[in-house]
Amino acid sequence: MIGILILAPESMGRGLLEAATHILGTAPPQIELLTVSGTVETLKNFRVDTQEAIYRLDTGEGVIILADIFGASHTNEACRLLQPGRVDLVSGVNLPMLVRVLNHRQLRLDALVTKASGGGRDGIVCASHRTASTNPDAA
Repeated sequence: MIGILILAPESMGRGLLEAATHILGTAPPQIELLTVSGTVETLKNFRVDTQEAIYRLDTGEGVIILADIFGASHTNEACRLLQPGRVDLVSGVNLPMLVRVLNHRQLRLDALVTKASGGGRDGIVCASHRTASTNPDAA
């Protein structure tokens, strides 16, 4: 099973985990939240903390890192730890992305990364546009 590491502010990360647990009916295994605060002191140890989390989560099938914002300091640090076929990162984590990942963990890491990206994108819908396109009377 592919390990999952979420990089996000504590309230966001905990909210994602709680919502996923509610949807699935049980707490998902082999998943960790590494919270970020953005302080210089925190970032000094962040790479080590991330390495340790990857080590704990990797049972041989790899680890997918789901991060909040690409280009943020903590995401940049995590990107330095990527290893083709073993550790990859997808940014823009949202609940649809996390649920998609949790439901497809049996895939290879590269396929799971594709599923994660698609799940995140597919979960972003402008309801008024969708309603107008599927129901002509709504316009």
